[in-house]
Amino acid sequence: MELFHFKRDIPFMSYGKLTTLISLVTFVLSVFFLVTRGLNYSVEFTGGTLMEVEYQQGAQLDKVRHSLEALNMGEIQVQALGTNKHIMIRLPNKTDVPSAQLSNQVMDILKKDTPDVSLRQVEFIGPSVGEELVSNGLLAMGMVVVGIIIYLSMRFEWRFAVSAIIANMHDVVIILGCFAFFQWEFSLTVLAGVLAVLGYSVNESVVVFDRIRENFRKGSMRNRSVPEIINNAITATMGRTVITHGSTEAMVISMLVFGGAALEGFALALTIGIVFGIYSSVLVASPLLLMFGLNRSNIVKQQQEKEEIVV
Repeated sequence: MELFHFKRDIPFMSYGKLTTLISLVTFVLSVFFLVTRGLNYSVEFTGGTLMEVEYQQGAQLDKVRHSLEALNMGEIQVQALGTNKHIMIRLPNKTDVPSAQLSNQVMDILKKDTPDVSLRQVEFIGPSVGEELVSNGLLAMGMVVVGIIIYLSMRFEWRFAVSAIIANMHDVVIILGCFAFFQWEFSLTVLAGVLAVLGYSVNESVVVFDRIRENFRKGSMRNRSVPEIINNAITATMGRTVITHGSTEAMVISMLVFGGAALEGFALALTIGIVFGIYSSVLVASPLLLMFGLNRSNIVKQQQEKEEIVV
């Protein structure tokens, strides 16, 4: 069943140089923001005190932030958990003040303005734990990347594998660049979103590349040029792309809008990643195949090598 059917091939490859240039500029800007602005790590990575407080009548976040400035602790993050009756307060580390004493100071300040405020829970994360989470997070991302490289190298000819790897790294760097530019909080849930995008993006690349490889083996495509074969393969998968990515994006946007602060970072990473995952698979990875000199003989040679190994 096809809900979307394209009668003519869309000439994606005629815009290949332009889209590759746009991707290169976006990539460079993302790296620039990562270097100059850096990521706004959450308390989970930097260490600090995490408090959840409850108001009976609701709280004004700006007023709470202004009141807590009296602590002179630098940037204190205050955000609502679903509604403004439940507030999450993130405090940076303060070496000369124990966590228990710091939470008491916060509650004293809040109760001056609103006596009915109550403390629901408080957590303290030490600097060593934060450093361990950073190293483990980087290790997890590195293992995913290595696994993807091994998988693509085994399944496809090297031109396909390298193109897909570049496209996937392009998606990750752009997500991180967006978080650095807007200084959105980078937490463990955001890291989970980035890892999910890696798998999601590589799946789209594999679907497109499989169709390209099949087209090279079809007799009806024998007289077509390489750009025409790639255009036909991408157009043939567009119906699937619209349905699968459209439904997924609708779910992710619902999480972003209605999921509250707990899911905001995760949903943001997925929202950006899905959009750029489609873009990179179609308009970055495929033009790279042309740049690397893909032709029919490459596919035939790879098939012959596999048959010799099987024998």
